[in-house]
Amino acid sequence: MYQGFYNLASGMLTQNRNLNVISNNMVNIQTPGYKRDKMVSSTFQEEMLYRTGRQNKGNPTPLAVTSKIRTATRTYVNYDQGSFEQTDGIFDFALSGNGFFAVQGQNGTVYTRNGSFGVDGEGFLALNNVGRVLGTDGQPIQIDNENFTVDSEGNISVEELIDQETRETELRRMGTLQVVDFADYGQLHKEDYGVFSTNQAPQQREGAQTAVLWKTVEKSNVDMVDEMTSMMSAQRALQSAAQALKMYDQIMAKAVNDVGKA
Repeated sequence: MYQGFYNLASGMLTQNRNLNVISNNMVNIQTPGYKRDKMVSSTFQEEMLYRTGRQNKGNPTPLAVTSKIRTATRTYVNYDQGSFEQTDGIFDFALSGNGFFAVQGQNGTVYTRNGSFGVDGEGFLALNNVGRVLGTDGQPIQIDNENFTVDSEGNISVEELIDQETRETELRRMGTLQVVDFADYGQLHKEDYGVFSTNQAPQQREGAQTAVLWKTVEKSNVDMVDEMTSMMSAQRALQSAAQALKMYDQIMAKAVNDVGKA
């Protein structure tokens, strides 16, 4: 009977953690570049059940394998690409294909799919609450003229007048967005504000595998219908475990207070 307490209590704890993950996904459904989390659970400390005689305990017969509790194994990140939304904002960027933007964080370089950038007080391209966006030269990109254009390679250029009489112009490059990828996404660690950190050496983008889309953001890959379905399933499992645990408590109380007296 006591095993039921382990089963039900661990189930409640696991479902509560699952609800936290689902809630976080739903909260970030409108966050550009956000990647959905999914919690995976498994049994813990499996044990073999044996049947023995009442007096002769030798030669036990194996019956089955059981586990007293279920626990959360880990939380996986779904890196599938989200859909694109055209915003016409000059500081909005998206990546079509694999890869991440590089951002100068407080504790080193971090990586993100959130290309909803802005400029800080000194005119550097920046991700809000995180840091300045890095170029291919490893330095922050400074925007000193907002009449710029961006190509699919991430080159940020501005056309400037160099001769007033002939109206001759030249294209000046302010910087190129650094887009990198990684060999093992499993080693990426998800941080706050939708950024990732890792000890892996980043790999530079190769050829046209990943294109930079200007005046566009990548939407979250969270599916609200799937999240609502998962939330209802987790809530029902949590409520069922709580009700069963309450029944166990009542049975044990009756066994101690009433049956014991008889």
